[in-house]
Amino acid sequence: MNVPQVVIVGRVNVGKSSLFNRLSVKVKSLTLEYAGVTRDFIKDRVCWEDCCFDLIDTGGVSLKKTDDPILEKIRQIVESLIEKADLVLFVCDGTVGVLPEDQVIAKILHKLGKKTIVIVNKIDNKLSEEHLHEFPRLGFSTIVHVSAQHGLGISDLLDALVRLLPSKEIVKEEVRPAYKIALAGKPNVGKSSLLNLLLKRERAIVTELAGTTREPITERIRFYKEDIQVVDTPGIRRKRGVTEEIEEIMVKSALRALEDADIVLLVIDASQGAISDQEIKLAFYAFTELYKSLLLIFNKQDLVDENTREELNHSLEEYSYFLKKLTRLDISCKTEKNIGKVIPLIQEVWERYSMRFSDEELDILFKDALREKPLFHKTGRLKLFSVRQVRTAPITLLLEVNRPEWFGVSQLGFFENLLRKKFNLRGAPVRFLVRTS
Repeated sequence: MNVPQVVIVGRVNVGKSSLFNRLSVKVKSLTLEYAGVTRDFIKDRVCWEDCCFDLIDTGGVSLKKTDDPILEKIRQIVESLIEKADLVLFVCDGTVGVLPEDQVIAKILHKLGKKTIVIVNKIDNKLSEEHLHEFPRLGFSTIVHVSAQHGLGISDLLDALVRLLPSKEIVKEEVRPAYKIALAGKPNVGKSSLLNLLLKRERAIVTELAGTTREPITERIRFYKEDIQVVDTPGIRRKRGVTEEIEEIMVKSALRALEDADIVLLVIDASQGAISDQEIKLAFYAFTELYKSLLLIFNKQDLVDENTREELNHSLEEYSYFLKKLTRLDISCKTEKNIGKVIPLIQEVWERYSMRFSDEELDILFKDALREKPLFHKTGRLKLFSVRQVRTAPITLLLEVNRPEWFGVSQLGFFENLLRKKFNLRGAPVRFLVRTS
């Protein structure tokens, strides 16, 4: 499905992300009073009067080449997005008028022959009145005045945008993904590198600096005729390590992405020789509190020698009772070791997460086990009257019993172990609901 691509460009801090947030329904971009908050581009499907298009918010950066590795990566990505765009929204700051950097961007857009709308933002500020006459000299025929913060002029912008999009590209519906994946983990463990390899193109900015990804990046992968949504989240630091406002927002947005996912890929740096407390807590949170399917990805195997491997395995032994429920894959994003196994393994985990059991097989499994090994409370015997599955993804079983308050963690663990011994549920959590009959 060929969907029109509309790209927002402009120098730093002119309000590109505020405009994206005003137009977008589902995805939100970081907006703070700092220049260059957005690094990776983020995308959302926007519809207006039966016309749908992909709106892309780019990182605020100069389009001149630079020695800064992150800014140069952003520049290259933005340049590629502009070349492929059907329409460019060129955002300028109405309070300061046309600056030399605006003229550089305009020159590039003219050179590429891109269909462009100049958006003069911040017109709610009185300072903008004395600068509005400057923008026609950028050389574009369509100029729209807006206040992204207060919503002024947005409908006029959308009307102009729809008129300029190629009519043959009109799309009315977006295909829902079969399931959603979130890449999670600490900063600089290789989440963005993994995303780029899965997409087979450079989508996320990858550098040696920790914390390069600041906003969740959402993309689609096609696998065996199914659309799979993949979200690369910002690195999650432990709370006492989060000092800046922007980092706090990044962590919250990452956790929201986990809540929205079906499957979490927890990416771990194997070269560190140990799994950290923070990573274990994140694994427990995703699997036992959010009931998300969980796959452990141990990256950077190219840096792991035999001693490091032994140290890592030793650090995992303490949590073997939990980790035995999960699926693990060793990879190297640098050498691409086992990258081809990632999506098929995710598909296997999804099938387990979506598994459905008949009431009869559950009833026989649980009641036969209780006859062989009855469960007791201090004041009586635990009785199971019926069991049935009430949903999938996550697998959720409803137990009807004599005394729900007697069914604690150990008792429910007994039933979970029965299920896991009978069926391969690695990577899939099991949730129990208990009530009287």
